[in-house]
Amino acid sequence: MDINAVVCSQYFATLAMFKQAVELCPEPLWDSVEDESKFWRLAYHALFYTHMYLQKSFDDFHPWEKHWQNAEELGKEAPPGRPYSKTEVLEYLVVCRKQAEDHSAVLEPDAPSGFHWLAFNKLELQFYNIRHLQQHTGELMERLGSRAGVNVDWVSKG
Repeated sequence: MDINAVVCSQYFATLAMFKQAVELCPEPLWDSVEDESKFWRLAYHALFYTHMYLQKSFDDFHPWEKHWQNAEELGKEAPPGRPYSKTEVLEYLVVCRKQAEDHSAVLEPDAPSGFHWLAFNKLELQFYNIRHLQQHTGELMERLGSRAGVNVDWVSKG
């Protein structure tokens, strides 16, 4: 079994579901006043951390070129800022997909995570990262389903 190919496949599958959620989001839901964590911010948060944890280490992480300070924060305390557009979020998704492909190709499963607050190896970091991305993808899917009647298709592998 090629563990690197399996990891890449699952990143691609999760990112494909995420992409559907972003593309299918109706404009009124994208920045709805009733949401503490806006759809766009939740989407950006998920990609920001996906991108970060795909780096060799925290010191190697450089935020996306269109990142603005603290845009990845969620909840009531999230800083104000203009919403990222769907186009921008989808641009960032392309960056993350490329990172997943590149990183998975050279993954050293037994190496340390590279993030001092995550005391496990690189393989477990990939599971952690995919779970985080899928959790937020699920939240976006729930909003779409319950508030807009929109369904996202399951993607089993990339």
